[in-house]
Amino acid sequence: MSPTTATIYHNARCSNSRGALALLQERGIAPQVVDYLQQPLNAQQLAALIAQLGVPVRDVMRSKEAIYQELGLDDPRWSDAQLIDHIAAHPMLLNRPIVVTGKGARLCRPPELVLEIL
Repeated sequence: MSPTTATIYHNARCSNSRGALALLQERGIAPQVVDYLQQPLNAQQLAALIAQLGVPVRDVMRSKEAIYQELGLDDPRWSDAQLIDHIAAHPMLLNRPIVVTGKGARLCRPPELVLEIL
């Protein structure tokens, strides 16, 4: 993937996600848009994406989602693999937007963080 191509893991209802997509488009980049709620990632894909980000699994989880609380995912007993399995089963747990370019991957909260990988 070259720096001028990108993939965005996107939720159109999220203002941060829309902002990152707009920043890409303003720079002439037509990213591959993955609506991860409609096209959920499996555990292997999630593990690879999180590895690219280089952050702990919990950093890409939406802890304010009701399902996070219902499943008790704040409990430190959960392994990374188990947390990834929960994200795969409940895609709304994945924080967004995540953008991947030839220069790296970032969770773009705020959206301007996308500029670091262009």
